[in-house]
Amino acid sequence: MKLAVACGLVLSSLLAVSSTAEQFDFFYFVQQWPGSFCDTWRGCCFPDTGKPAADFGIHGLWPNYAQCHGGDDDASFFSIVGRRGKCWPEYCEREDGNALSPWEIRDLVASLGRNWPTLSCRSGDSFEFWSYEWKKHGTCSNLRPHDYFARALALKAAHNLTAILAAAGIVPSDTETYSLSSVSDAIAAATGATANLQCNRDKDGQTQLYQVFQCVDREAKKLIDCPLHMRSRCSGDRVKLPLF
Repeated sequence: MKLAVACGLVLSSLLAVSSTAEQFDFFYFVQQWPGSFCDTWRGCCFPDTGKPAADFGIHGLWPNYAQCHGGDDDASFFSIVGRRGKCWPEYCEREDGNALSPWEIRDLVASLGRNWPTLSCRSGDSFEFWSYEWKKHGTCSNLRPHDYFARALALKAAHNLTAILAAAGIVPSDTETYSLSSVSDAIAAATGATANLQCNRDKDGQTQLYQVFQCVDREAKKLIDCPLHMRSRCSGDRVKLPLF
């Protein structure tokens, strides 16, 4: 009798987990070049820990759909993008709560400070940045907080964009420009997967490489070719990688 009850509880638990699992197709692992973040008319502010290294920093690990969905009753949990409907899940409700606890990621804080710093002038506290990313995107990842952040850090360490581009002769400069194709080709050759590039503009209106969107499987462990072609906001075929 006790065994039957125990089995029933385990089955109920598994059903509860599966019923609350978020359905998405892949992750966008997004890294940003700090020089391009700062060299705009808005500028930037350094975190309380000081100026970050001149290195691509993590912006986020975002669950995403391969194709936008039509609206339904859960629309409040998703981003509505124009007429395309729901293109990614966000702010998902979790049985274990939505708030990020410092205790859960205590062993990752030093590495997160180096690799996932805030540059926003709203707050110099990087933990606020991580909490926001967790609430908006991490809660929909089907991962616990520690795994969510640890896997993002592992992806960055395994595929160091700064080193990959430098090996291809693409190094920070306030005068040199690089072809978008050379950036894309260098990343694809080094990682074995295509990525999407996003640009912004500096104070003088010149196009800069701003963010790299790498696509990752649903386990947040392996890079894959990006199933979507996103708007790059890149004008022309050459970009700057400004000094930081």
